[in-house]
Amino acid sequence: MALMTSLWSCDSKKEIASTDATFTIDTALTADEISKGILSPEILWKFGRVGSPALSPDGKTLAYTISYYNLKDNKGVTNLYVIPTSGGNPVKLTDATGSESNPQWSADGKSIRFLSTRSGSSQLWEITATGEDLKQLSKVDGDINGFNISPLEDKILYAMDVKVDMATIDKHPDMPKANVRIIEQLMYRHWNYWEDGSYSHVFVANFAKGNIGEAKDINKDEAWDTPMATDFDIAEVQWSPDGKNIVYVSKKLIGKEYAVSTNSDLYLYNLESGETKNITTENMGYDRNPAYSPDGKYLAWWSMEKNGYESDQKRLFVMELTTGTKTYLTNGFDQNVEQFDWAPNSQDIYFASGIKGTEQLYKINVASKQIAQITKGMHNYVFAQKRGDVLLGEKMSMSMAPEFFTVDEATGTETQLTKTNEHIYRHIKMGKSVERWIKTTDGKDMLTWVILPPNFDSTKVYPALLYCQGGPQSTVSQNWSFRWNFQIMAANDYVIVAPNRRGVPSFGKAWNEQISGDYSGQNIKDYLSAIDNVKQEKWVDENRLGCVGASYGGYSVYYLAGTHQKRFKVFIAHNGMFNFESFYAGTEETFFPNNDFGGAYWDKNNKVAQRTYANSPHKLVGNWDTPIMIVVGEMDLRIPYTEGLQAFNAAQLQGVPSKLLVYPTETHFVTKPQNAVIWQREFFSWLDKYLKK
Repeated sequence: MALMTSLWSCDSKKEIASTDATFTIDTALTADEISKGILSPEILWKFGRVGSPALSPDGKTLAYTISYYNLKDNKGVTNLYVIPTSGGNPVKLTDATGSESNPQWSADGKSIRFLSTRSGSSQLWEITATGEDLKQLSKVDGDINGFNISPLEDKILYAMDVKVDMATIDKHPDMPKANVRIIEQLMYRHWNYWEDGSYSHVFVANFAKGNIGEAKDINKDEAWDTPMATDFDIAEVQWSPDGKNIVYVSKKLIGKEYAVSTNSDLYLYNLESGETKNITTENMGYDRNPAYSPDGKYLAWWSMEKNGYESDQKRLFVMELTTGTKTYLTNGFDQNVEQFDWAPNSQDIYFASGIKGTEQLYKINVASKQIAQITKGMHNYVFAQKRGDVLLGEKMSMSMAPEFFTVDEATGTETQLTKTNEHIYRHIKMGKSVERWIKTTDGKDMLTWVILPPNFDSTKVYPALLYCQGGPQSTVSQNWSFRWNFQIMAANDYVIVAPNRRGVPSFGKAWNEQISGDYSGQNIKDYLSAIDNVKQEKWVDENRLGCVGASYGGYSVYYLAGTHQKRFKVFIAHNGMFNFESFYAGTEETFFPNNDFGGAYWDKNNKVAQRTYANSPHKLVGNWDTPIMIVVGEMDLRIPYTEGLQAFNAAQLQGVPSKLLVYPTETHFVTKPQNAVIWQREFFSWLDKYLKK
C-alpha cells in the first residue's frame, strides 16, 4: 500500500462495529440542504457506501453491502442487499442489529453466507436469497475476520487472530496492572496498531450441512499474518476448484527483514499431506491476489519485481499447475493490473487498470495474450466480475460515489444497476471536472484535473486551490473520496487544480518511477507548472491561491511553504512528512524510505539519500511566511503525528499564523463521522479566512 494510496483506502486490524436494533440511518436531506443544492460535509455522511459485490453463480443476482451512518449518533452500520442484474429494486436482507461483511453465495445460488456482529462477535451467518431463514452457523471463541467455503461445500477456511508471542502480562504475571510494551525487534507497529503478540492465522474445518467441525490452524506457531497485513484480505486465501489445496499470501519474515522487505509469496497448502510449499521463491517483490481458474488448470496473481518498492508495476502472471510453467501474461503492457477475475471459460481474465487518470475494464486471453479495452470515459472502474453472461463492474467518478453497473463487453455499453444515492443527486448540483493537459518544465504533457464550482460563472473570479496528491505513487483519477472530496471543495466556491505530477501511475512506468529519490525535484516543478497555468485564466484570482495536501501531499505543502516565492496565501498540511530524518527513524515500513529516499540518513556515501535529506522541508522552515494549518492523528503510525507537531511549533516560534488540529483517536485518515465534519469545517474556515474577500 503506497504511502497514502492512502487517502482513498487502507484497511488494518479491523474494529468490530457496535450497533443495536435502535440504530437508525440518516439519509434524508433537510429543506435547507435542498434549497442550497450543493454538497456539504453533513450531506456526505448521508451517502450510502456500497461494497463487497458478489454475483450469484448464474449471474442473475448481485449480493452486496451498503454502509450507512448517523452523524448525530457518530456511528454506522453495514447491511446485506440483493438486486437482480436484469434490473429492479434492491432488497435489504438484514437489519441494524449487526454489521455484515464478506458475503458469499452457496453453490446452488439459494443462500448467502456472510459475517455478522449481531451475536456480539464476528461469526458466520446464512440467509436465503429471498431474506428468509436467518441463522448463525459458527460459534467460535473470538472473531472471524474472513472466510471461504470450498467449491464442494464440504470444508471451510476462516481467519482469526491467534496469540503467538508473549505480551508483557505473560512475562510478568505478578504485575497485572502494568501498562508497558517490551520490544526487542522490528516491526512492532503498523499503520494504526501495535503488535500485541497476536497474528492472523487461517483455520480449516469440515463444513457438513452448515455445521463447522473441529478446526486446524494451518499457520500454527507462525509469527506473521495470513492473510497479510495490513489489508488482511481473505480474498488472498483461495481454495483450489477440487478443494484439495489452499493458496494464500504471506510475508514470512521477522524483525528487521520484515520492516525493510516487500517480499511476500504465494504458499500452496495441501490438505491431505499438511505440507506447505512456496511457489514464488524466484520473485523478490510482492506476489499477491492469487486466483484459480474455474477449471483448476491455472493459477493467476499479480507480481511486483523489485524488493522494497511497494509501488512497482503490478504484472499479471499465470502458472499452469500441472507443469509449474509460469507466464508473464501482461509483458509489454505499460499499465498496472489491479483487481482481476477469471471468466467462466477459464481462458479470459477481466481486470481493472489505470490509463491517463482514469481506470477502465480490460480483458486478456491466456493463450494469445491479447488485451482488449472494454470501457472508456471519464470514470474509474475498480472491480470486474463475470458470472454466467453478466459482466459486473463497480464504477465511480469525481461526481458520483461508487455504484454497480453491468457492462456489455462487446460494445462497452453500461447499464447502471444500483442507484444508492439517487435521492441526494436529485437535489445536489456537482461541479464540472475538466481534463486539461499542461506542458511541464521538461516539455512533457501532464494531465491536470480542474474542478469548477457547481454554479460556475466564467465572468466571475474565484480563488483556487492547488491539490497535492499523496502516495506519492497514487493517481489523481476519477475517484470519489469520502474524505478529500473535490466536490465539497468546489461547492465552497473554489477552483481545484489537481495535477497528475511525476510519480503517479497510469501514465507509464517511467512517469511513475521518476519521483523515487527526487522528492524535491521534477514533481515539485510539475505542481507549480499546473497552478501557474491555471491561474492565468480570467476566472482565477492569482492573488487568492491556496495549497493543500495529505501524506506525501502534506510533505509537498511543507516543502512549497519554504519555496513557493509568494504564490500562495494559505496552506493546509494533513499528516505530512516534515523532518525526513525523524520520519525515517519513526516510521514502521522502512522499505518505503529506503526506496523513495534512497536509503538511511546516516549513510553518508549514498548520494541519492544525502540529496533527499538535504532537501527536507524542515531545513527550509526559515523561509516560512504564509499562514498554515496542520492536521495530525495521534494513532497515525505511518507518518507519526510528531511530524506535524514539529511543523506547528516551528511556525509558532517564528510568528507565522498557524493552527493545529490533533485527533487523538484518528490514524493516517480522519474516518469517524463527527471528527470528519469538524475537519471539513476547520478546513474551509481556515481557507476562507485568507482567500475569501
